[in-house]
Amino acid sequence: MAIAAARQMLPRVARRNAAAAVQLRFKASALPATKSGTWMEGTLKQDTSLVHAAVEPEEKSGAIMTPLFLSTTFVQESVEKYLEKGYSYSRTNNPTVTTLEKKLAMLENGVGACAFGTGMAATTSAISATMKAGDHCVITECSYGGTNRSCREFFTPLGMEFTFVDFTDLDEIKKAIKPNTKLIFSETPANPVLTLCDLDEISKIAKANGAYHVVDATFATPIMLRPLDHGADMVIQSLTKYYEGHNMMTGGAVISKTKELADKVKWVQNVHGNIMNPFPAFIILQTSKTMGLRVRQQSENAMAIAEFLEKHPKVTKVVYPGLASHPQKHLADKYHRDGIHGGMLWFDIVGGSAAGTKLMNVCQRPWSLCENLGATESIITACAVMTHANMLKEDRLKVGISDGFIRISCGIEDKEDLINSLSIALDQI
Repeated sequence: MAIAAARQMLPRVARRNAAAAVQLRFKASALPATKSGTWMEGTLKQDTSLVHAAVEPEEKSGAIMTPLFLSTTFVQESVEKYLEKGYSYSRTNNPTVTTLEKKLAMLENGVGACAFGTGMAATTSAISATMKAGDHCVITECSYGGTNRSCREFFTPLGMEFTFVDFTDLDEIKKAIKPNTKLIFSETPANPVLTLCDLDEISKIAKANGAYHVVDATFATPIMLRPLDHGADMVIQSLTKYYEGHNMMTGGAVISKTKELADKVKWVQNVHGNIMNPFPAFIILQTSKTMGLRVRQQSENAMAIAEFLEKHPKVTKVVYPGLASHPQKHLADKYHRDGIHGGMLWFDIVGGSAAGTKLMNVCQRPWSLCENLGATESIITACAVMTHANMLKEDRLKVGISDGFIRISCGIEDKEDLINSLSIALDQI
C-alpha cells in the first residue's frame, strides 16, 4: 500500500518540445501562488529554473528554502486517512528528498526522478529496474570503473549478461544486440577518456530492438546536455559531482522519461532501501542553484588549460571535447549546448607512465591529487590506481587508460593560477 501511494507521489512533469532544449520549459503560471505573489507568466530560462524549480516558500513560516525534515516516521491522522499526506516512513518518501526529486525531474526534462545515497546506488538501481536473470545488456566498454565492476562482478553472477563494446561505432552496438537485450547503457562524455555518444542514433537502435536506453550523463550535466531530449529512456547523474559541486555530499539520481519507468525505479529504491538521506538532499537543493554558473566557469577553465597543454612540448596528447583536435568534435558541436563542453580533460606526457605519475605527485595547489570531480576545487587524478583501479588491466589499457593517464577536473579558480601550477610541474619532469 505504501509503495502504491509513493508511486502516486512521483513528480508529473508534462513532456516538452525538445526544440527549445536550452530552456527548462516549465510554465511559471502553473506554479502555485506564494505569500510573495504569483509567478510571472511565461517559460523560465535555465538559470532561473536551477534556483526555483520545485521549490516554494514553506507554507507556515514562509521560509525561502525547503525545510530539512529529519524525521524517520510521519504521524497519520487516522487509519482511514493513512498516507493521505503522502508520507509514512522515510525509506520510501521524505518531504525534503521528494522536493529534490521533483527538481531533478524538471531540470532533466523527465517525468519522475529517484534520489539515492550515491551515484553507484543510482546505477545499480537503474539496471535492477530494467533487467532480470537471463536478460542481456549492451554497455559501453569505457564507463566509470564502479559501473564496469558492478556489471562484471555483481550482476553477471546473478544471471545477467553484459557485452562491452565501443560506443563510438554504431555498427558495433548493432552487432552486439541479442534477442534478450533489454538495456543499452551509454556514458557521454565517457569517464575518463571523454569519448562521446551519438545519442539520437543509439536511442533509435534501442527502440528498434525493444530495449531501454540509459545514459550516464554525469560529466555533461543538464547544463550542456539532456539525454532525455535525444530519445534516451533514463539518465543517471552522480549528484556527488556537479550538482553538489563542493566536495561535501555524495548522491545519485535516476531520472525517467515515462511514469512506467519512474515507477519501476521507485519500487527498486524502496525495496533496496537506498533512498537519499534528507540532509544531503537539503544541501544539494542549495548547491544545484549555482550549477550553471560553476559549469560555465569550469568549461572556460578547461578550454584554456587544454589549449595550453596542446602547445606544451612535453605533452604528447590532450583530449577535450572543445578542442578542434577531438576526434568526435562534430558530436560535441551537435549535442553540447551553448559551446559548453564541461570541466573534464585528460592528457599524456613525454616519458609515459613514470613521468605521468611524477607529474601528479609534484603538482601543487591549487590542484589537489584525489578522486571525485565536478567540484569548485580543481582535481588531478591517477585513474589507473584511483577511479578505475577495479577494471581489469587489459580492459583499462584497451580503452586508453594507461598507468600514467592524467585526468583533471577543472574547478572555478583563476585559470592563470591553474596553468602556472601545471607549468611548474611539467618543468620538473
